[in-house]
Amino acid sequence: MTNQLAGKVAVITGAGRGIGRAIAIGFAAQGAKVVCAARSQAQIDDTVRAICDAGGQASAVRCDVGQAADLRNLYAETRARFGRVDIVVANAGGNFSRQSVEDSDIEAWEATVRVNLVGVYYSCKYAIPDLKEQGGHIIVIGSGVGHRVVDAAHSAYGASKAGAWMFVRALAAELRPYNICVNELIPGLVQTELTADAQPASDSPFNAEWFKTPEDVLPLALFLATQPLTGPTGQSFSLMRRDSQ
Repeated sequence: MTNQLAGKVAVITGAGRGIGRAIAIGFAAQGAKVVCAARSQAQIDDTVRAICDAGGQASAVRCDVGQAADLRNLYAETRARFGRVDIVVANAGGNFSRQSVEDSDIEAWEATVRVNLVGVYYSCKYAIPDLKEQGGHIIVIGSGVGHRVVDAAHSAYGASKAGAWMFVRALAAELRPYNICVNELIPGLVQTELTADAQPASDSPFNAEWFKTPEDVLPLALFLATQPLTGPTGQSFSLMRRDSQ
C-alpha cells in the first residue's frame, strides 16, 4: 500500500491522547514525519515511542497552545528537526466551564475560549510562513456544538468552537492564493478521557449519535490531508449525523 503522506511533515497539537494521538500514529503510518505537541511531556513521549516502535519518524515538543511563545518554539523546533511544515492539525482543546452563563466561573469560561479559539489562532498563525513555502493543509478539529446550541452549560465551549469555525473560513480566504487549504473536521462524540461522562441525555439530539473511537476519526483526517492544494478549503467536514448538527 502506497504511503499517502510520504515526505510530508505534520504538526499535531493535543497529540498525547485521544484524537490527536490517533491521528499522529495514523499519519506516521502513512509515511509522514510527525511532530507531537501537548502540555504533557510524558504523554507525547509515549505517542512518539509508539510511532518509532512501528518504524515511523516523530518528535515530541511540549507546548501549551494558549501561549504564543510555545507555538513559536514549536515551529522553530519542527524546522530544526524536519526542515518544513506541510500539515497542521489544530486538535488541542478543552471545556473547563460547564455551568450556565449566570453561574459560570469567569476564569474557567475564559480558559475554555483561550484554548479552543486563541489556541487555534496561535497554532495556525505561526505555521503560515512555513506553509507558504510549498503550500499545505490546516485541519482544525471543531465541534457540532459550534454550529448548534445544545444548552447554556456549553456557552463557553460553543462560543469558542463557533469562533474557530468562522476563523477557518476567514483564514481559508486569506491563504487560498498560497495553496494552503484550511478546513474544519467535526468528529462528533468520541470515546476519550475527556468524554468518559459525556453520554447525552435521552432527549438530546445527540442521543442517537455514533459514539466513536479516536481511530474512527483518522480516515477523514487523512482524506483532508491528502486533498489537492487547490481545495477544498474553508469547508466543514463532519462525522456527525445530519440531524445532530
